[in-house]
Amino acid sequence: MDYLAEGLAQAVGMILAFDREFAAIVGVSLRVAGTSTVLATAVGVPAGIAVAESRFRGRQAVITLLHTLMSLPTVLVGLLVYSFISRRGPLGDLGLLYTQSAMVAGQVILAFPIIAGLVLASVASLDRRVRATAAALGADRGQSFRTLLREARFGILAAVVAGFGRVFAEVGISMMLGGNIRCYTRNITTAIALETSKGEFALGIALGLVLLAVALAVNVMLGLLRRREA
Repeated sequence: MDYLAEGLAQAVGMILAFDREFAAIVGVSLRVAGTSTVLATAVGVPAGIAVAESRFRGRQAVITLLHTLMSLPTVLVGLLVYSFISRRGPLGDLGLLYTQSAMVAGQVILAFPIIAGLVLASVASLDRRVRATAAALGADRGQSFRTLLREARFGILAAVVAGFGRVFAEVGISMMLGGNIRCYTRNITTAIALETSKGEFALGIALGLVLLAVALAVNVMLGLLRRREA
């Protein structure tokens, strides 16, 4: 177990030094995961609300599909996107393979059903009298909708946090679509996989600690927001 203690000590030193390569790896993770989460939120939140508030034929099938897609394997998403953007794929001429854009595309597909499904569950669990009461008090359709959003805000925030956590910690999509290119598509998870395979545990442990720290920070902020609004 000595190598673990030694690796942990070296990892702390790397985090404190925050050298250029370490910073580049963390930056790629934050940039790609952040962009993916924003795009997935822009589509997933309205989709979740629409399914929760609408009544249409096949609605239950759509809900079941969303719930199923919430557990999509990352390698399956990577394979799907790869088949479209590889040289032999229909979008091969765009040159997207092994770029951050390809990673974002795959992570949006991964995060969308998670955000949409959790928003759907949050809105569907609200008291149906919320909008009815708002309408009875003279609120128009837009005001009633804003009231609904206000009541479901913490559920929506939790959905966004869950989506971010899923894409920030995934490795399959990043490896297959990003190619683990140094200072360009190498993020925290792919760097951990690479360094561990080389026996470089210190960098892997340091990046793992950053991964946990970011996840903890996001959830702490969500908890503070809830406490502040309580």
